[in-house]
Amino acid sequence: MISKRQQRKLSSSNGYLDGQLLIAMPAMADKRFARSVIYMCAHSEEGAMGLIINQRAPNLLFPDLLERLQILDPESEITLPSHVTKMAIHVGGPVEPERGFVLHSSDYFTPSSTLPISDDICLTATIDILKALAAGEGPDRAILALGYAGWAPGQLESEIQANGWLSCQADLELVFDLDVEEKYERALSKLGINPTHLVNAAGHA
Repeated sequence: MISKRQQRKLSSSNGYLDGQLLIAMPAMADKRFARSVIYMCAHSEEGAMGLIINQRAPNLLFPDLLERLQILDPESEITLPSHVTKMAIHVGGPVEPERGFVLHSSDYFTPSSTLPISDDICLTATIDILKALAAGEGPDRAILALGYAGWAPGQLESEIQANGWLSCQADLELVFDLDVEEKYERALSKLGINPTHLVNAAGHA
């Protein structure tokens, strides 16, 4: 039986990008993905799915979401952990924007609902992790995103061939850093690229 680690290595050798970062080229035509950095949660011959990690949802914080989901009563005297109070909500992508996903460090794991993506990063999409975060029992590092980015079979590969995207290895600091404005440049710098020097003509990036 192939382990998760072996599966990831096999995926990487086959050109799949799960566990990596997808970086939009400067000339990205779709404004929803302009200057976006996407953590790829799944990529196979059946398609791809990822979460944008550098776009915040305007005027929405984690406590607001807890109230909307009736996890937290606005009249309650429960005190949320300070880092949870300030947790921003991200726009994970245009697909199913009402659905929530938590990308998080691997110190939190629920066998029935957590998907390990790499040795350090997991994905959980159930309300239990929100309750755990509110109680101070959740993962040490987390991004809560509404919606996701999705591609049909072969679609992402076609977009990459058309020079729409670059990719690079992900790391915990870049993925979970609160300074989302710097993530695009930081992701490009991992490839040794200055954004002002990028050429968008196919075959020259």
